[in-house]
Amino acid sequence: MNVYVIPPEPSQSLSEALLVAGVTVTDRLNEAGVLIVELDDDSDRGLAEAKRAYEQSGIPSVAVADRSQAPLLEGAGFLSDFLFAPPDPVELRVRLVRLDGDSEEEHIRFKDLEMNTATYQARLAGVPLDLAYMEYELLRFFVQHPRRVWSREQLLSRVWGYDYFGGARTVDVHVRRLRAKLGEERSRWISTVRSVGYRFG
Repeated sequence: MNVYVIPPEPSQSLSEALLVAGVTVTDRLNEAGVLIVELDDDSDRGLAEAKRAYEQSGIPSVAVADRSQAPLLEGAGFLSDFLFAPPDPVELRVRLVRLDGDSEEEHIRFKDLEMNTATYQARLAGVPLDLAYMEYELLRFFVQHPRRVWSREQLLSRVWGYDYFGGARTVDVHVRRLRAKLGEERSRWISTVRSVGYRFG
């Protein structure tokens, strides 16, 4: 999903939330599915700029603002939605997917496991799985890349991100939690490859 952000250099908290949510920031308004305006101290200017961009493109618009700026949001009729800063990555992605007319809820499956990557929900034999955010991300990565062996370092890089400073033990902890939540029988989906890492499927 592509989004266009005003101002073009968002705060670190918004940048990190967009990165974790798997959202791509584009500098071309005509390539974006959703417009995001992050309000700073000069909120009137930001809203005016966002309104011009909305009138030019017609795409759904979302504001990220401080709670003290809530009264301003009520008067901005062009906004489709808003979030308070700092935005939660999961909530941000769910809101953006709902507004992006080109996005459909994506379902991925493995045997009796079903994952909805738009809403971050997972079901096992129809029963909801209670997964923490990174547990979900790791399981999703496994389901999308079955049968290949991944080292702990590769998993840290691909799932947690290149700028994550945690050690390999982080992967082991999350795998252990996933196995426990999958149950004794299905925990075998994640196999340990000695001295290398893990294989799924």
